[in-house]
Amino acid sequence: MRSRKIALKVAKVFEPLLAPARYKGAHGGRGSGKSWFFGEQAVVECLRQPATSIIAVRETQRTLRESSKRLIEARIQQLGVGSAFQVLHDRIRTPGDGLIAFQGMSDATAESVKSLEGFRIAWVEEAQSLSERSLSLLRPTIRAPESEIWFSWNATREHDAVDRFLRKEKPAGAIVVQSNWADNPWWSQTLEQERLTELELYPDRYGHTYEGEYASAFEGAYFSIGLLQARAGGRIGKVEADPIVPLRAFIDIGGAGARADAFALWIVQWVGQTIRVLDYYESVGQTLGEHAAWLRSKGYENVLVHLPHDGINVNNLTGKRYVDHFREAGFNCAPQLANQGAGAASMRIEAVRRLLPKCWFNADTTEAGLSALGFYHERRDSQRKIGLGPEHDWSSHAADAFGLMAIAYEEPSRSANFNRPLAYGKISVA
Repeated sequence: MRSRKIALKVAKVFEPLLAPARYKGAHGGRGSGKSWFFGEQAVVECLRQPATSIIAVRETQRTLRESSKRLIEARIQQLGVGSAFQVLHDRIRTPGDGLIAFQGMSDATAESVKSLEGFRIAWVEEAQSLSERSLSLLRPTIRAPESEIWFSWNATREHDAVDRFLRKEKPAGAIVVQSNWADNPWWSQTLEQERLTELELYPDRYGHTYEGEYASAFEGAYFSIGLLQARAGGRIGKVEADPIVPLRAFIDIGGAGARADAFALWIVQWVGQTIRVLDYYESVGQTLGEHAAWLRSKGYENVLVHLPHDGINVNNLTGKRYVDHFREAGFNCAPQLANQGAGAASMRIEAVRRLLPKCWFNADTTEAGLSALGFYHERRDSQRKIGLGPEHDWSSHAADAFGLMAIAYEEPSRSANFNRPLAYGKISVA
């Protein structure tokens, strides 16, 4: 094949990513050019090294419309190399009989992912959604000589799999850059106007959308105002337990298995007119024994466990009720609340909104839970412009467990005095 010379213009922020590395990542806000950079690099790598195969993955990809296929096609045309590629319906043939393919990871299994072993490069787009399970499947599968795994994302939570892997654990030799709108040398006046509009109308979410900050609030987020008021009022900081007040654990039950819903748990005290939110725990696919072990490891052996209405359901793996598991593990369990029915989610949301002004959060141990509460939002029908109820996503489980606390809440002064005998002083008559 005759060599091709392509004039590439690369933003300075992405120049470190031109060097070879096993892991490369670019995170940041809207308009930084992350996806355009990696899309272009995919085309360039196929030209530079014929027979290269690239798999472009996302956590969820129901149709090709949700993939990066159109973006890569656009880069092929803009670079003027269309004659070297064959664009097919579901894949792109590359020079030297290579291939660019597209796949979602959420439905992959250890067996099905073996089909990716021949790919030299994997590009994970929207990597903030990549699950721990998907990351653990993908990494050892992409193992061809000189193979690379690329990640592009707008960070949502510090504890997301990609952030923990590339920004906290930092594997040796990984190259990771942060890129935002200000790093884009081709930033247009139209884009600037959109940015300023976002800053003016939606300041709560601007930092995440454009500056690449971790998510704190979104349009339609149910608790964003209450949490912002808590932060402004100094109610998110260092909060300690009252040694003479009972500890309570409010739980949203998950399941066992890699694809199960998350198990979420809040440790709370009701102290006078305040609610002290002391700790948060979340895990996916772990057994009830693991959850009980966490409670003991944190010194919560005497916690009063509050389970949702389905706490009396039978665990599919063990054949026992969830409440019985906790009791057999030595924990006291409060009586289950009745099922609130079809309006349960709305009742929980309103109860949380009502009680947030009473809440004080220990920041260091509840950070992940606070992120979930700030993200928990309404699902919208954009065409009819109506709300469709809470979006069921990673934030739902923390919100449901916190909502259980709000529904169950009683002011300590009221609950302590309930049904207490009245003792009248002696009355003397002259």
